[in-house]
Amino acid sequence: MKENGLIDLFLRLIGIEALSQHEKPVADFIHDYLRSLGLQPFCDDSRVQTGSDTGNLICRVGNGGDVMFLAHMDTARPTGAVKPLLLADRIASDGTSVLGVDNRAGIALILASLETVLAKKEGQANFTVAFTVCEESSLAGSLNLEVAAAIKKCYIFDSSLRPGAFISSSCGAKNFSVTVKGVAAHSGLAPEKGVHAIAIAARAISRIQQGRIGDKATVNIGMISGGSAVNVVPETTQLTGEVRSAEPGMVDELIRSIQSTFSQEAAAGGAGIDFQDAWDFKPYCIPPQAAVYQDVLAVMEKVGLKPEPVASLAGSDANSLNGRGIPAINLGIGAQNPHGNDEFILLHDLGKGFEIALELMRRAR
Repeated sequence: MKENGLIDLFLRLIGIEALSQHEKPVADFIHDYLRSLGLQPFCDDSRVQTGSDTGNLICRVGNGGDVMFLAHMDTARPTGAVKPLLLADRIASDGTSVLGVDNRAGIALILASLETVLAKKEGQANFTVAFTVCEESSLAGSLNLEVAAAIKKCYIFDSSLRPGAFISSSCGAKNFSVTVKGVAAHSGLAPEKGVHAIAIAARAISRIQQGRIGDKATVNIGMISGGSAVNVVPETTQLTGEVRSAEPGMVDELIRSIQSTFSQEAAAGGAGIDFQDAWDFKPYCIPPQAAVYQDVLAVMEKVGLKPEPVASLAGSDANSLNGRGIPAINLGIGAQNPHGNDEFILLHDLGKGFEIALELMRRAR
């Protein structure tokens, strides 16, 4: 596919509105595109778990092979009214909305490369392409993606890193929620009869270090709510937060410390707590000797890029697949400033992303 065709495909994709759980319009576009290439795409049954209006879209090329190429269909913010600017060196939004480069660029790269592989007829291609739902909201699509038993490795086109860079390891994130249970009372007539849940929560929060913890973890309490009226001593307060680290043991240690702090402050103030925690996504690390890692190195060098493995503190569909035992690398595609109105992609990076995807597909025989 020529550069103008790739750009046109990307521009068509970004104009389709498809937030998390509402990906069907993009799924329909991809479905029709793949059918026009003579392929037989299908949707899995993941919508039961994800709540989306469509399943993950899957298409097997040839016999489906042992390699999968993946991008996600949802955007974090609306793109239906996007006004893209095709500039000398980049495609950008006009600043009034997100561009949608995350992850419509990834979809465009996979579709364009697939079309090129089929058109050139360089031999029988055997691989699978997949497009997931709910990546931005929960990773639920990839957690419930129907994956054939033959799939041994996966390349994901979804990183804001520039082409050449790739995510070889990623942190995990564990979410926690705390409910502080105090006692309600009239704040004017009998405040001494109440147990102030907000005050107790505040004392606990003041003792918890947040932000970056050394160079290996982060802690954030992101949401808090409580109280029922200005003249009532607050009976309950709810908080939610997360801990991230590449080391599961460190995550669990920090979670235990947070729980202990809330328990201590609640006991001192005459309150109780309910504390819950669960993994949002787990960490992974792909060793350099792994086949998927070696393939990436070879392809980067072939297209004239310097390979750059990166450790990430963000989650992606790669976390889900690695957690399911499928080695997956998230490749840099240059989706810069993701989720912001200043989001853009350099034309050079779009072209290099296409070269990477094409070479990886050519190796999947």
